[in-house]
Amino acid sequence: MRHRLAGWLVGTTSLMLASLGSAEQYTPKHETGRCAFRGHCGKQSIFGKELPCVDNDVAEDPDEELRKELIDLCGSKWATGPVCCELDQVKALKSELGTPNTLIGSCPACKENFFNMFCTFTCSPDQSLFVNVTGSAEKNGKRLVTELDQLISEEYGAGFYDSCKEVKFGGANSRAMDLIGGGATNYHDMLKFLGDKKPFVGSPFQINYPDDYSDHDMHPLDMKPKKCNDEDPDYRCVCVDCPEVCPELPAVRHSGSCHVGVLPCLSFASIFTYCILVGAAALLISGRFVWKRYAHQRVERRRLLHGSPHSDDEDEGGPVQTEAMRDRPTQRYRLNDRCDHLFNKLGRAAARFPGITVLLSLLVVAILSAGLFRFDLETEPARLWVSPTSAAAQEKAYFDSNFGPFYRAEKIFLVNDTEPSGPGPVLSYDTLNWWMEVEKSIEKLESPIFGKYLHDICFKPMDDACVVQSVTAYWYSKGGIHPDYWKDDLRACAKSPVDCRPEFGQPIEPNMILGGYDDDVAEAQAITVTWVVKNAQEDSGALAPAIDWENALRDRLLEVQEEAKNRGLRLSFTTEISLEQELNRSTNTDVKIIVISYVVMFIYACMALGTPLKHIFRNPAVLLVESKVSLGLLGIIIVLMSILASVGFFSWVGLKATLIIVEVIPFIVLAVGVDNIFLLVHELDRVNASCPDQDVEERVAKALGRMGPSILFSALTETVAFAIGAAVGMPAVRNFAAYAAGAVFINAVLQMTMFVSFLSLNQRRVEDHRCEIFPFWQITKARIYLTGSNDFVGGRPADIEEESYLQIFIKNHYAPNLLRKRVKLVVVTIFLGLFAAAIALLPGIQLGLDQRVAIPDGSYLIPYFNDLYEYLETGPPVYFVTRDVDVSKREEQQDVCARFTSCQPLSLTNTLELERQRPEVSYISSPTASWIDDFFMWLNPIYEECCVENGKTCFADRSPPWNTTLYGMPQDEEFIHYLQKFLTTPATDDCPLGGQAAYGDAVVIEEDYKGVKASNFRTAHTPLRSQKDFINAYSSARRIASDISSRTGADVFPYSVFYIFFHQYLDIVGLTAGLLCAVVAIIFVVASVLLGSILTSLVVTVTVIMSVVDIMGAMSVFNVSLNAVSLVNLIICVGISVEFCAHIARAFTFPSRTVMQSNNIGFRGRDARAWTALVNVGGSVFSGITITKLLGVCVLAFTRSKIFEIYYFRIWLALVIFAAIHALIFLPVALSIAGGQGYIDPESEGTAAQDLSDRRWRALRMGDDSEDDDY
Repeated sequence: MRHRLAGWLVGTTSLMLASLGSAEQYTPKHETGRCAFRGHCGKQSIFGKELPCVDNDVAEDPDEELRKELIDLCGSKWATGPVCCELDQVKALKSELGTPNTLIGSCPACKENFFNMFCTFTCSPDQSLFVNVTGSAEKNGKRLVTELDQLISEEYGAGFYDSCKEVKFGGANSRAMDLIGGGATNYHDMLKFLGDKKPFVGSPFQINYPDDYSDHDMHPLDMKPKKCNDEDPDYRCVCVDCPEVCPELPAVRHSGSCHVGVLPCLSFASIFTYCILVGAAALLISGRFVWKRYAHQRVERRRLLHGSPHSDDEDEGGPVQTEAMRDRPTQRYRLNDRCDHLFNKLGRAAARFPGITVLLSLLVVAILSAGLFRFDLETEPARLWVSPTSAAAQEKAYFDSNFGPFYRAEKIFLVNDTEPSGPGPVLSYDTLNWWMEVEKSIEKLESPIFGKYLHDICFKPMDDACVVQSVTAYWYSKGGIHPDYWKDDLRACAKSPVDCRPEFGQPIEPNMILGGYDDDVAEAQAITVTWVVKNAQEDSGALAPAIDWENALRDRLLEVQEEAKNRGLRLSFTTEISLEQELNRSTNTDVKIIVISYVVMFIYACMALGTPLKHIFRNPAVLLVESKVSLGLLGIIIVLMSILASVGFFSWVGLKATLIIVEVIPFIVLAVGVDNIFLLVHELDRVNASCPDQDVEERVAKALGRMGPSILFSALTETVAFAIGAAVGMPAVRNFAAYAAGAVFINAVLQMTMFVSFLSLNQRRVEDHRCEIFPFWQITKARIYLTGSNDFVGGRPADIEEESYLQIFIKNHYAPNLLRKRVKLVVVTIFLGLFAAAIALLPGIQLGLDQRVAIPDGSYLIPYFNDLYEYLETGPPVYFVTRDVDVSKREEQQDVCARFTSCQPLSLTNTLELERQRPEVSYISSPTASWIDDFFMWLNPIYEECCVENGKTCFADRSPPWNTTLYGMPQDEEFIHYLQKFLTTPATDDCPLGGQAAYGDAVVIEEDYKGVKASNFRTAHTPLRSQKDFINAYSSARRIASDISSRTGADVFPYSVFYIFFHQYLDIVGLTAGLLCAVVAIIFVVASVLLGSILTSLVVTVTVIMSVVDIMGAMSVFNVSLNAVSLVNLIICVGISVEFCAHIARAFTFPSRTVMQSNNIGFRGRDARAWTALVNVGGSVFSGITITKLLGVCVLAFTRSKIFEIYYFRIWLALVIFAAIHALIFLPVALSIAGGQGYIDPESEGTAAQDLSDRRWRALRMGDDSEDDDY
C-alpha cells in the first residue's frame, strides 16, 4: 500500500451515501424500487472527489453499456432489473475497487462480500430501504450528499468481517484487514473505519452504520455473506487466508515435559530411589541388630546353663600396633615400580645438575614464548562463539552471500521509570517535541572519519527516504504535533497506521514503537526508535563508514541520556557495533583481581611451606634459613612461565587467543599448578626425617620418585580433561581448553624438573645454615632436622619425627573416627543423599548466556537489554530460505506456494501459516511474506495496472489463461522473464503488489537466467524476553524447517540474525553428557593403568562423578546456566576433582610402610590402608590443594565482572567444597569398603625407619605363618 491507500475509500464510500431517520426531507420515501441517491453532482472542494446527488426517485433500467459494465464488475446477478446508478458511478466504483481487489482478491469469499456490499450500496434498485441521506450541501444548484446512514444486517456484517479478517497481504507481513479495516477486531469497527469522514486521505463525507433504526419502512437487505470455507468451491479461500480450511499439523512433542506431579521425572526418580535405598538399608540394619541381639542372648543363656565363665581376655586382640602390619601388601606392581624408577632418575638428574636443568627449562620456555610475537586476539563475537563448521554459521554465510547481510539496527528506549512511584506515561507534548529535535540532530550527525551522514548510510527501500521507525513518524503527514490534539492523533494512528505513514511509506504498527501499555497507547511507559542502516560483508570497505557513524551516534546518545535525565526520563540504547565493543572492553578490575590472587597465593605458600611458628618462637634464627620464600616465589614464577609458554606455543600454531583466555587461564593454572609444590616439599620433609644419612640428590630423587606418579596421575587426567574441552565447536571455548591443557602440562613438567632442581639447591642451603635472602650469610644458630652422618646436629634431636598439628589431628582423631563402622554408614548415607538431591536439581539448570552477564559491569548496554526484555512488543524477523530449489518448475512452485488450489496442503507457506496459528509452540506471530504468491497474483490480468508490458496487461490474452490452478502460470524462461520484471516493479497505489521493495532481495536468480538459485520467505517471531525464549524460538524454527523439508523434499533452513549465537543450545545437553562421560572414561582407564586396580579406579571414578553431579546441582541453586563456558568449566571440574582424589587413592594402593606401622588403632585390611592414606597425604591434600584453591577462588568473589562472578567464582567455589569433602571424607570411606588390591610402595623400602619397622614387624609375626589375604 502506498501514499493514497485510502483514496479508494474516498471514492468507494462516496458511492455509499444514504440517510435514515433524522432528515427525512432528503429521503422521504423508503420503499421497494426507489433510490436514495444517484449520479455525480460535483465536488465539495477543489481537492475532493465527486459526490453523488440526492435522488429519491424510482430505479431505472440501465442502457446496454451500463449493464455490461455492471455485470463485468459486480457479477451476473445484475443482468436484469432496474438500478439506482449511472455509468460514471460504475466506472468510478470499478476504479476505486481496484486497490482493495489486489489486497483481498486472493480470497474469493472476502472479495465477493466486499464487492457485493459496494455494488448493492451503489446500484441496488431498493436503495431507499437501507440508505437514508441525513446531510447534504448545495453547490451549483445541485444538492450533494454529505452524510448518510446505511443499514447492514448483523449476519452480513459479521460474515463479511469473518471472511476477510485472516486475509494476508504478504508484501507487508500483515493482514489485509489492517489496510482495508484499520486493524478492526470486529465488523462494527471495520464499517466505522470505512465510513468515517477523513478529508484528503479518506472518506469526504460521513457514513454511519446504526445497529437499528426507528423508521419501520427501512431494514437491511437480506443478503447472505460468503464464508471463507464456503461449500461453493468458487468462493472457498486457501489456508493462509482462512484457518477453517487448513489441515491440522501434528502435535509437537516437548522434550523434558515428563512430570510426576510438580516434579520432573528425573527428580522424582532420584528422590524415590534414594528413599527406597535408605529404607532398605534401615530395614537390613535393624534386622541385623535384632538378630545379633537374639544370637547374643542365646549364647549368654547357653553360657549360664553350662556354667562357662566369661573371660575378659576374649575381647583382647594381639598387640594393637601390629594389626595393620599383618595385612601389609606383599605384591609389587611393575608399572608403578617402573614409574617410580623413572621419576627417581629424573629427580636425581635434576638435583645433581640443577644449572643445566634450569637453563634447559628456561630455553624451552623462551622458545615457546617467542610465539607471543604472533599473538593475536579474536574479538568478533560471531567468530568467538560460533564454530565455522556449525550449521548456523554456514547458513548465515549462505544467507549473507546470496541476500546480503542483515541490516544494521541502531535502537533506543526512552522510558519514564525514574520516579519512586514507579513507571508512568513517557509521552507528553513537550517530550514529543524534544524528541523530534533529537531525531533531527541525529539526521545531521556527521561521522568523524568518513564525514558520512545518516542519509548516506541508511536503508532506503523506496525513493530517497531512510527507514526510521519512531512514534514521531505518525505526525509526518500532519505537518506537526498539536498541543491539544496529540493524544487523539496518536490513538487514531495507532488504530490505523495506514493513515499515518512515515516518509519511507510503510505503515508502522504501534507495537513496533511503543511499549508498556494496555489499551491506551497514550499511556505507554516507553517508546523505542530504530534507525535502519545498510550492512556489508565484514571484509569489505563499505562497513567502515557505518561503524564510524555508529561511534558518532553512540557519543551523541550518551549526551542525550543526560538530557533525558534532566527531563525525568531514562534513555537506553545500542548500536550495531556496541555489543562487540563492550564484549571486548577489558577492565582494569580483572587485572587487579589476578594480581591479588597471585600475591595471596605467594603469601600462603611461604607460610605453609615454611617452618611452623612454634619453632620460630623457640629459635627466631630458623625463620631466616627455613622460610622457603624462594620456593613459594618460584612456584608462582613457574605458573607464569607455563602460561607464557602455552600462549606462545599456540600462537605459533595460529590458534587465536581471547580475552577469556587472557583473564581466566592465570586463575586455572595458579589453582592447579601450585598444589604440586606443596606435595613435593612435604614429601621431601618426610624423606629428610626418614633418610638423614643419604645425600641431598638421593633424598630429592626419593621424594620425586614417590610423588611423581601421583603428580603424573593428576596432571595427565587434568590435561586430557582440558584437551577434551577442545571438542566443543565454539572457537572461544575450544581455544581456551587448548591453552589451558598446554599450560597445565607445561606447568607439571617444569615442576618436576626446574622446581626439583631449585628444591635440591634450597635443601643444600638449609643444611649449610645459609640465609634464604642472603645465601652468603651463614647462620649457625639455626637448627636443621638432620642428625645423620653429614656432621650437622640439629638443635632439637628429640623432634626429628615431629608432626604438624594438622597431621596429629588427622592421625589421632579424624581418621580413626571417620573409619568407624557407624560413621562410615552415616557418611555413605549423607553423600548418597547429596548425590540424589543434585540429580533432582539437574532439570532446574537453565540454558543460555545472558548478554547482560557477558558484558562488563556498568556497561551502557545493560539498561538497554533490560528495556528490551521489558518493553519490546515485537519479535525479530525470521527467514525460511530455500536452497537450490528452482521454483521456475511447476512441482517446486507447488511445494512453496499457498494461494492456489494446486499448492501442496502442507507447502512451505501453508506450513508457516499453520505454525503461526500456534505461536505458543512455534514462536511465530507474523503472516508470511510469500513472494511467489504475490508474484502470481501480480500476473493476474484483472489487475490491469500491475504487470504491463509494451503497454498491454501481461496475461490478458494468454493461452492457457491465468487461473488459480497454476495451470496457466509461467515456467522456465518465461517464469524468469516475468519474475525479473516483478522484482524491479515498485509498489504503487494502483498496484500495491509490486515486488521491488518487499522482495527485491528475497530471490536470487541463477547467473545464466535459467532458474532460481535461492529465495526466502519472511515472517517474524513472537516477542522474545529471555534466553529460554530465544533458544526455544530457534529450536522451533529448525523443527519447522525440518518438517517442511521432509514433506516437500526441498532444502529449507531458517535464518534470523540471532540464530548463530544460539545454535550451541540445540545439542548442548547431549554434548555435555558425552564429553563428561568421555573424560570420566579416560580417568577410569588412566587410573586403572597407573594404580593397577580396577576396583580402586572405579571408586575414584564414582567419587569424581558424585563430585561433578553435586557441582551441577549447585549450578541449579546458584542460577548458573548451562552454556559453552560452563560446559568447559564442568570439564575442568572433572580434571581438578581427580587431583583431589589421586593422591589419596595412590597412597591407599601403595601404602607407606612407615605410616602404616604407626597405626595403633587396630585397623585391618582396607581400613588400615585407608587410614594410612589419610595420615600420609590427607594433610597435604587439605593444606596444599584445598586451601590453595579456596584462596584463589575467594579472591574471585571481589571481581566486578558478572561472567567471572557467576561462571567462575560460583562453579569453582562449589568445586572446591564438593571435591574436598568427597576426597577427604567420602573417598577414604568408599576405599575402606570397596577399594582394590594394594601393592608395595618401592619408596618405602631401604630407609632407616623402615628397617626398624621391619624388625618390629618380623618379631611380632614370629610363630604366625599365616598370611591374611588382602581385601
